[in-house]
Amino acid sequence: MRLNLQHFCIRSTDALDSWIEQQILALGQLRQIDEANIRLACHRDNSPAYHVRVHLVTPGPDVIAESTDHTIRAAVDKAIKQLENTIVGRVTQRLRTAKSNWPVRGRTVGNRNFSA
Repeated sequence: MRLNLQHFCIRSTDALDSWIEQQILALGQLRQIDEANIRLACHRDNSPAYHVRVHLVTPGPDVIAESTDHTIRAAVDKAIKQLENTIVGRVTQRLRTAKSNWPVRGRTVGNRNFSA
């Protein structure tokens, strides 16, 4: 996985960067991530000041999340939770669709009877 981390009006620190990397690697257990593009910005004239945008390049549709908060860690946490919800929601939807396509007992499809 390739990780691109951009800082705008925020000082890059090893602690912050490694914490974000751990969060993204944890998401990699839920879905394959080929590339993660993360943009951290501070707009001092806005409230809340910190803005985070995460774009995960994955096989299939990409996953994107944006969040704002009063601290950078809180904004990153919100974005990570959005990504988790999107990834888990897609997996759940895929399972629901697969289950709905299974034949039901007692139902006849074509020449087949699916009763016990």
